[in-house]
Parts: sequence; structure tokens; C-alpha cells
Amino acid sequence: MRTYSFLTLLLWSYMFHAIHMMPPEKRTNKHSRSERITGLSENDGKTLHRTKRGWMWNQFFLLEEYTGPDTQYVGKLHTDQDKGDGNLKYILTGDGAGSLFIIDENTGDIHAAKKLDREEKSLYVLRAKAIDRKTGRQVEPESEFIIKIHDINDNEPKFTKDMYTASIPEMAGVGTSVIQVTATDADDANYGNSAKVVYSILQGQPYFSVDPETGIIKTALPDMSRENREQYQVVIQAKDMGGQMGGLSGTTTVNITLTDVNDNPPRFPQSTYQFSSPESAPPGTPLGRIKANDPDVGENAEIEYSISSGDGSDMFDIITDKDTQEGIITVKKHLDFENKMLYTLRVEATNTHPDPRFLQLGPFKDTALIKISVEDIDEPPVFSRPWYLIEVDEDAKEGSIIGQVVAQDPDVTKNAIKYSVDRHTDLDRIFNIYSGNGSLFISKPLDREETPWHNISVIATEINNPKQTSQIPVFIRILDINDHAPEFAKYYETFVCENAKAGQLIQTVSAVDKDEPPRGHKFFFELVPEFALHPNFSIVDNKDNTAGIMTRKNGYSRSKMSTYLLPIIIFDNDYPIQSSTGTLTIRVCACDSRGNMQSCSAEALLLPAGLSTGALVAILLCIIILLGKKVLVVLFTALKRQRKKEPLIISKDDVRDNIVTYNDEGGGEEDTQAFDIGALRNPEAREESKIRRDVIPETIFQIRRTAPLWENIDVQDFIHRRLKENDSDPAAPPYDSLATYAYEGNDSIANSLSSLESLTTEGNQDYDYLSDWGPRFKKLADMYGGEDSDRD
Repeated sequence: MRTYSFLTLLLWSYMFHAIHMMPPEKRTNKHSRSERITGLSENDGKTLHRTKRGWMWNQFFLLEEYTGPDTQYVGKLHTDQDKGDGNLKYILTGDGAGSLFIIDENTGDIHAAKKLDREEKSLYVLRAKAIDRKTGRQVEPESEFIIKIHDINDNEPKFTKDMYTASIPEMAGVGTSVIQVTATDADDANYGNSAKVVYSILQGQPYFSVDPETGIIKTALPDMSRENREQYQVVIQAKDMGGQMGGLSGTTTVNITLTDVNDNPPRFPQSTYQFSSPESAPPGTPLGRIKANDPDVGENAEIEYSISSGDGSDMFDIITDKDTQEGIITVKKHLDFENKMLYTLRVEATNTHPDPRFLQLGPFKDTALIKISVEDIDEPPVFSRPWYLIEVDEDAKEGSIIGQVVAQDPDVTKNAIKYSVDRHTDLDRIFNIYSGNGSLFISKPLDREETPWHNISVIATEINNPKQTSQIPVFIRILDINDHAPEFAKYYETFVCENAKAGQLIQTVSAVDKDEPPRGHKFFFELVPEFALHPNFSIVDNKDNTAGIMTRKNGYSRSKMSTYLLPIIIFDNDYPIQSSTGTLTIRVCACDSRGNMQSCSAEALLLPAGLSTGALVAILLCIIILLGKKVLVVLFTALKRQRKKEPLIISKDDVRDNIVTYNDEGGGEEDTQAFDIGALRNPEAREESKIRRDVIPETIFQIRRTAPLWENIDVQDFIHRRLKENDSDPAAPPYDSLATYAYEGNDSIANSLSSLESLTTEGNQDYDYLSDWGPRFKKLADMYGGEDSDRD
């Protein structure tokens, strides 16, 4: 009996293995409605009965990135209610059903329609049911099953950064940790070695090494000096499959910088320095600079200079320039050439931040000998300070005294001093000085925003000996006052969606101010009083120099209001408080469901009204016809008025030529149908304020009043002035029209033809010569040629 049981289990194992080894298209389930597996139990040897089940299917596992020619077979759904007569229909729902996974509704075979990526989704949960085609009812309860995607090594390791930056102190010991790099593999870490990453170094040896498992980079050489080499570039590789051949790999670059430590003492380039000083040099006068060299950088190269010994330690001092790390030799007390001509100093340069680890290398200091000779000189005036710093408010009035410089003659004679400003340092002549007492005052207004500092020089000169002069720098700092109002930081393009909700933030605004208050800028935002309770928008001060524009209602309509103007007052917190009003233009736009603007154009406004293209064209044609009728009426009225216009002199006996608008030769005295020539008889009529009657003015311009020119004796100058006036007239049309240049000049070669301004009597006039001038002057000859006509 035991032998029989063993053979039965072996046969079942073989059958199970054979089913999985069959090709996918041959895998079917043809079990009977009830199955029974007979075997010997390890406990009591009882017969085991298998519980009846309605659904039967194979195990569902798929490989990712399948590239076969056919769709990938997943498995088969089958119920013992299926008699093979086609009455049942299989339906698949759940993740990817119908798109990624397709089921044959007749056989229950499931295929994968697309290539799957485990990194995107590793597990799909689906549900299956079988319904009777005739009745539409389910023959089995809906069942849920899972399709798992098996991983393949299709992703290379990727570092979290393309480039790393790290630093380590120089002279670090071997094995000092520098930085840890990390690479990740998107493959399944629980399936094979596809995600097992091993690190190695491709570039950077023998200076650095990397731990293959943790990715920690360490130093591999001792005593690496920054002064020899500061930058290193290390390339690290991460390879999956545990670093075996065939694995995928990725690389990254690590830039490593050696930081400085104080391992070098300062050293003077020479052992002795020589300087000279005039005896008139005031205390604080710099005589020269010395510098000790230190190859370190930063605070490790900071040096402190001091006088350690010497007979001049009481007369001179040395100051350390923190910017250049130089020692400045200065005069400490007044010098006297007659008392002592030569001084010696021992100067010491010491590192201010020594490193105890390197003290065994020697003392971190050096010394040098300084020799200073005193020169005899006729001393010029000496100022009370080496330099002056004056602070003045930018709103100081012109003529205000802002400070004073003081100088005196150090000699026994004590000559009087006069002061002046070196104009090469004050080209704009903003400042001036009283020559008698050295008081500086303002000559022009100040503007801190334009020039916050003024560096000028003041000259002191002995009155009795002008050659003795001295000069002192005066640094004038302009103190800020709050004289500029804050304003918007930029122009804001703001829009609100038609579907916006109340309380929605649509814009954040900020402000700028040209002033620089000592406590920093602080701006406040609020609506102007007239809009304090704006029905559409509100403003929320964020207390960080910004403000948010919020909606106050649900929904906006472009057809009712396409643009809102929101005036905002911006205050500062300095004294006196300055404020300005900026207007925010808010457009109403159509937006999608996520609040992205789609359209703000006029076309979008017309579409909701339901107007078709044909209706719009019809409306435009009606508008054009109405405008055309209006233009015709205006033209008719203008022509009618022109026909009614009367000249200033309507006498038909007027014998002077009229002005015509064409370039042909006129008809002489027979041509009486041209323009009015009244302006020739009355030049002052040209100066009256009259609106043009030859065109219809679109805008009523202010009439220009010009000075009368009829008294000018130069006709050419008069014509040029009239031409210039008409060329610059804003009401003049851009086409030819009548422009009157009416003026009768003096000193004509032919003299005047008019008797109106004649100074002679009638008896002295002889008009017989008019008969000799041709037919054009016949009418004049008839009027003035005979005495009979005069009597008449």
C-alpha cells in the first residue's frame, strides 16, 4: 500500500510539470465536474476528497518587455458550467481589461495585447465572470485573480546626482571619508541580482578609493597638500548583477576640493626695509607697507603685524590691513628732525589662527628690520584729523553748514590758514567751504538715490606762504530720508477665470522702494477707500511685503465686464509715511477645469451670444451703410455752406485777381469765380480764430493765435512764417487745400498798384500809362484813365 501511494504522488507531480511545460495554445482544463485524489495520508491514511470548484484556470505570470511576434498568452478562464456548446460568454474587468488584457469571450483565453513594464506596474488585479448568452445571467459568482509581471534586467543603475561636489581638508589621513554616492536600480530587488549594485572607481586613483557596497569614497594617499594640487575629479561606476559580466552600469562624477589648513608659517621676502618721513607728518600718516607671504588662504593666511622692539617703538606704529594682509607703518607721534634723524624697528608677523597639529613644523611667525629716516622740511598746515567723515540728510537746504575741517600751521610763526575745495574732486560744485574757518556748506540739492557718497578733498593754504598747502579727504555720506513712495515691483498681467470661486487667489503682488530705511523695507497694501468693500475682489496683506488678490464672488462674466480696474494703495513704514496708488488691471478669461487660461479675446465673448458669422456680417454691413449716409449728409451740408459764403468785399467792380486752386494761368480780371480774396484787402482777417471750412474736423483743436505779421516789411519772411504755421497746424489735412499767404509787401520794383495807401493827391496821379499795359489792364485804364470817370 505504501508503494502504491508513492507512485500516485509521483504521477501527479509529473502531470503538473507536464501541464506547465506544454505550449500555451495547448493548455486547457478538461477536468470532470468532481475530482478525487486518492492517496495515503501521513496521519491516518484516510481517502482525501477534493472540494468541487466552479472556476478553473492556470497560474497567471508574465515576463515584462515581451517582444515576440504574437500576443503573449496569459492563461485560460474556464468554468465547469461550460459544456462547450457556446452558450456561455466570458467577461473580463479590472486593471487593463480591454486595453492591456484581451479575453476570448467564447473560450476564456486571455492574451496580453501590449508590451508590459514591471517598473510601471508589477501587479494587475482582474475580475472574471461567465454569463449565459440566452438568459444574460451569471452562471458563476464573479471571481478575482491576479496577474504578476516578472522582472528582467532592463534598467541600469542610476545615481541620485549627475555630479557630486565634496571637500576634505588637506593633509588628511588615509581612509578619511569624503562623500557617499548612491545609485538605485529600478529592477526588482527580490528577483535575482538585477538590482544588486556594486561600486567601483574608474578615475581618481591612487588618491581615492570607493567601498564597493556602500559607495563611500575615502582618501587613499596620506599628506595630500592643497598648495600642490587643489582639485580632483573622481569617476565612480555602479554596476548591477552584483558586478558580474553582462550587468548594466552607470557612472557619476565627483569633484573633490582640498580645503586649506594652516600648515605654512608667514615669511618676509626680505630681512630689512627702509622708509623715510618728513618731520611735518601728522600722527597716523602712513609711511609704507610691508607684507609677509603665506601660501595658505582664508583665515589661515591672516597675519597680525606688531613692533617687538626698537628705539622707534614709541614714535611709530604698524597697522594690519585685513583686506591685503599688509602691515602699514604709520607715524605715532610728532617727529622732530633736529631731535632725531633715524629710527629702527623690529617688526613681527604672526599667524592669527595657528593649527596645533603642525606646531612641530616650527614657529608660525617671522621678523624683519625697519629703518625710518626723518627729513627736514618747512611744514605745511596740519589738519586736526587724518580724514573727515560727515553725514548729512539728503533734504538739507542749500547753504546749510554740514561740517568743519580744522588745520593749523605747525611752525612757530603760526601763519593764518585759508581753505578751499579741490574742484577735481567736486566737479559738479555741490559743496563749498568758507575760506576763513573751514566750514563746509551745500551749494546744490542732494539726492542719496543718485549719489549716496561724495568724496572730496579740502586744501589748507598758508596765507603768507601759498606754497605751503596740505590736503585732506572728506567723506560725505548722504543719509536717506523717506522721500520716495513704494510702487509695484513690475507690471502684472492678471486674469480671473469665469468659473472662479470666492476666496480664490488670482495674483500675488509685491512692491519696491528707492529708499533704504535702516530697519529694512516694510510695505502695507490695501484698497483705496472708495473700493474698500469691493464687491468683486479683495486684497490680503501677507505681512512679508507681498499681498494676494482674492476673488469675492463665484463666477465672472466676460459679456458683462471683461476688465476690472483695482486701485491698490501701497504704504511704507518709514517717517514720513509715503504711499502710492497702483492700478491692477484684471481681465476676465475663459479657463479649463484646472484654472489654466484658454481665451480672453473678443471673439470668445461673441460666441456665447449665439451670433453666427452671417449675422455678424449683416450687422457690419448695416453699420457701414449708416456711416455712409451720415458722411453724405455732412458733405452735402458743407458744400451748401460753401456756396453761401460771401467775400469780405462783394463789389463786382473789384479789379484784383482772385486766388485759384489750379496751376493754370488765370483769366485775369475776367476770372471772378475763384476763391474769396477778401483776405488780401484785410490781412487782419487771417488772424481771426476760424475753424477750417474746407474739411470736416474730427477733433476740435485749440485755435493757435499768432502774432500779426502785416507790419513786417520782408515779404519772403512773411511767406516762410505762414508756411511754417500751416505745416505745423494739427488741424491741417494731409492733402492739398487752400492756405492763404495774404500780404502785400513794400519796396516792389513795380511799386504799388493800389491808391489806398497813396500819399499823393489826386491831382498828382497820372493813369494814362495803364492803356499801354495791354488788355488785362483795360478795365483799370477805363476807371482811372480819364477825369470824367472821377467826376462821376
